[in-house]
Amino acid sequence: MSSSARQSLRPLVNSVRCLRQEGQSFVLPIRAFSSSSAQSEAAAVEQSTAQSTPGLLDPNLVYTAKAERKLLQTQRKTPIGSRRRRAALQSSNNIPFEQLPYQCFQEARKILGEDREEKLKQIEVQRARIARLTAQQVSPQDERQREHRLASMQRHLQELKILADINDPIVKKRFEDGQGDMNKPIYRFLADKEWRKYKRNLAIQRITQMNVVPDVLPAIDIVANVDLSFGNRAVQPGEFVDSRVSEIPARLKIQVYNKGERYVTIAVVNPDVPDVAKDGFGYRCHFLASNINISPTSGSVPLSQLARDSQVILPWLPAFTQKGAPYQRMSVFVLEQQQGQIIDVKAATEKVEREGFKLRGFVDRYTLKPVGANLFRSQYDEGTAGVMQRAGIPGHDVEFKRMKVEPLPYKKLPGSRYR
Repeated sequence: MSSSARQSLRPLVNSVRCLRQEGQSFVLPIRAFSSSSAQSEAAAVEQSTAQSTPGLLDPNLVYTAKAERKLLQTQRKTPIGSRRRRAALQSSNNIPFEQLPYQCFQEARKILGEDREEKLKQIEVQRARIARLTAQQVSPQDERQREHRLASMQRHLQELKILADINDPIVKKRFEDGQGDMNKPIYRFLADKEWRKYKRNLAIQRITQMNVVPDVLPAIDIVANVDLSFGNRAVQPGEFVDSRVSEIPARLKIQVYNKGERYVTIAVVNPDVPDVAKDGFGYRCHFLASNINISPTSGSVPLSQLARDSQVILPWLPAFTQKGAPYQRMSVFVLEQQQGQIIDVKAATEKVEREGFKLRGFVDRYTLKPVGANLFRSQYDEGTAGVMQRAGIPGHDVEFKRMKVEPLPYKKLPGSRYR
């Protein structure tokens, strides 16, 4: 740096030093390259920063693993958004994301905006084509072909909606922060893509490795995420659950990724019930309910709050394993009903039995489609006897033992054989 430049910067440096000595914060003016305003987001960030109490951790600002664990243990709160976002907020001056002072970033946003305008024009053209085809009068023999073409055009329209926003950094930021609207196709697409990376593979691996498929159902294509929890405890697929914990009916969080509402049936089936008479195992249904309405934005289903007269076919039965028996698999299936189908709960209650319940026959009878599955396991523990007594289940004092295999009688060979 030349001497003239140093002399010109000396007054500014001295003023900054004076402000620091006085304890005042000095922020340089930042040039914004975007004309769009984001005052609401900046106000929300400033409000969360201002309301942070001294001595307490802010869920918007913790970004280390140790701080996240401390926040969860002491305040019972989970961090908000991604760790990268929280680290950026911790070290930034609360600049709105749309006004980041990077010229390359702002120029890229202009190019993405032009591309989005082209996609919006294509969307309008596609909607006009669909409206014209819908209004056309066709002969009965061509009706099926028109329906097939309309379905294809609707799929292309959804693809255009996704392509219009797939490269928008604001959309990706909102999705990473958990603020995406699942009513919009782009957020459903991103959520489905994220789910298929790990959680779907984990669920498929567990139900196939533990032979839930084909023991309960011959096959299943999982297209919905099913999270299982008992109270505040989340249960991972295949995890052992204490019998006392399972006394409380579970809560399911069903996340579907295609638009619209639909009715589903939830079944909890145990395929490992010991059958002494046939020296094998049978089936038992621990819960069965139908006509449950879910959508991409409403999928929380507390099994204890379902209507007894119009939804619950078989009420909740705790998961228990008698002493000496091997662990038992509790499979949870979500079955989608046909469009507009309402199952008669009273008639189904008369036909369905808890012991010996086979889910395959129930699915075939009502033409259901399996869309989601989960699994947890039960084993004998110190609370099993009490759980069975409180639920009125007989056999709390029964212990299973393996049958001793008697050896074949020894036959003494004649001594002449060894001469």
